[in-house]
This record gives sequence, C-alpha cells and structure tokens, in this order.
Amino acid sequence: MTTPVETVAAAVTAAGATTIEARRISSGYSWPECPRWQEGTFWFSDMYTGTLKTLDADGNATVVVDANARAAGTDVPIVLGGFGRLPDGRLIVVSMHEKLVLVHGGGAPDDLSVYADISRYCSASANDMVVDADGRAYITQLGFDIFENEEPKTSPLIVVEPDGTVGTPAKVGPLNCANGIAISADGSKIYTAEVMAFKITVMDRAADGALSNPRDFATCPFMPDGIGLDADGGVWAAMPGGGYVVRFTEQGMTDAIPVPLENGVASACLLGGPDRDRLYLTVGHEVYDFEKSAREGLGSIWVADVPHRGGDTRP
Repeated sequence: MTTPVETVAAAVTAAGATTIEARRISSGYSWPECPRWQEGTFWFSDMYTGTLKTLDADGNATVVVDANARAAGTDVPIVLGGFGRLPDGRLIVVSMHEKLVLVHGGGAPDDLSVYADISRYCSASANDMVVDADGRAYITQLGFDIFENEEPKTSPLIVVEPDGTVGTPAKVGPLNCANGIAISADGSKIYTAEVMAFKITVMDRAADGALSNPRDFATCPFMPDGIGLDADGGVWAAMPGGGYVVRFTEQGMTDAIPVPLENGVASACLLGGPDRDRLYLTVGHEVYDFEKSAREGLGSIWVADVPHRGGDTRP
C-alpha cells in the first residue's frame, strides 16, 4: 500500500518540482503552528502551552502572550490558533476551543480580553485567522471534532468585521475543514486550505471585504494544512503526514521542501526574514495528546531559503 509520503514524493517527481533543503533553527515546543512575520520578528503559536512566542536571531524564544490564566474554573482547553494585528496595532488571536477571538492589550503576556464571540457560527473548534488592512478577521474552523474522531462535515468561514459584527460570507458556501488562510498582496483574493478536500481554494475579495466566487486553485497530493503566499502568485502549503511543504501555482507544483517524518510533521509555513525570502516551517510530533505534546516539547522551527518573497501578502 502506498504511504502518504510516497504519494507526495511521486507527485513532486512527476511535476519536476525543484527540491529545496530546510534546516532546524529552534526546538523545545509542543505543537508549533500559525507562523507570522511581524515588525521584523518571527512569531508562532506554541499551541499546547497556551502561548504565542517570538524567536530572536539565535533561535531563542520569548513568551509574548500567555492565555493560561483563562483555564481557571473551566475544563475547556486553552489553545491559541491564528493571530494578527488590527490597524491600531493591537494583536488579536483565536482561542480555538473557547470559540473566541481574544485581544492582547499590549502589556503583560496575560493581558487578554474578549474581542469577539464566534461560538454562534463555530460548530467545533475554531482554527486559523488572517486579518486584512482594515482590521477585518477571516477565521477558519475544522467543522467537526477531529480530536474525538467525529465524521468530517463542512462548515463556513467566519468573519469578524472591524466594528465587531460577526457573520459568515453570503457568497461562499461551507468548506471542507478549512485550515490555513491568507490574503494576496493586492487584497483582491483570499486563499484557504480545505484539508479534507485535498485542495487549495481561492475566492475573490471586494474592497469592502466581501467574499465571492470560490474555486479550485490547486489539487494537493495529500491533506494541506497551514499555508503562506508569495508575491509571485504562489501558495506554499504544509502537508502533515505527507513529508513535504510544497509550492503551487495555477500551473501546478513548482517547489518542494522535504521534511522527513522522523524529524516531525510540518504543520504550517510562512515567508519571513528581512526580505521575506526565508520560508519558516513549524514542525510538530504530537497533535492529539495535548498534555504529552507540551510535556515532551519535541516541536521545532525550520527555515528554507527560497527564490520568492512574501511581499505584502498576509499574514
């Protein structure tokens, strides 16, 4: 029986994709996710420690946001997902299992309050998020409890408008386990990874933030997870369990970065660095057992130097 790694490797070969090597720069994390490049610094969610962290040039991590105080008096896991900046500089972040968007006040790491309650539209845990230049947040959700082996089902994107209004896009139907999400440099398109559909979906974004015309951008040889865009129209997608991070264009696969499974599972990617030509990869070992993941701390951050730049793409 063909394994996912063999399937992706065969697709890479068939496409004639350029292979690029990655190197590990930092380790000691639970399940790292949601990489970001903000204000000249690399950020990520160390998910099962309930924190957002930054890395310095030597790979040393600093906790910038810590949501663990929210665990008091509740059995809801405190796991931070996608995050981004509002126009006024405040940071907002998805608390996945609380089904909330939190805002960090800019002070102590635990200076957090509720920015938006998205539970009305969130059937299971919320997931990733991208914030546009106007402060509008587009949030993905799994749609089913993957941690309890529920049957997959579709669910809508969730949009938090700049005035705090929460809703779903009228012209974009339910998606099949939407995960990574990103906005093109000119703001005219939004891309998301539909995990259970093995594809990247693109949709048009109007000046007022409205979404429409969802359509296939790329078919993936395995389930895509976190994504990052480049200014040349490429979508970089991590494929957990597939052993690769790959770049797609409308013409097909162009580049591939192998991440052997003995080193962990690549969950997400993003272009960062001073020129945004360094692809950061988050790599984890245990996604289902939260406590074990945090206790063992086997997650790591990798980088690969690539011939493309992130430019003004978001996140």
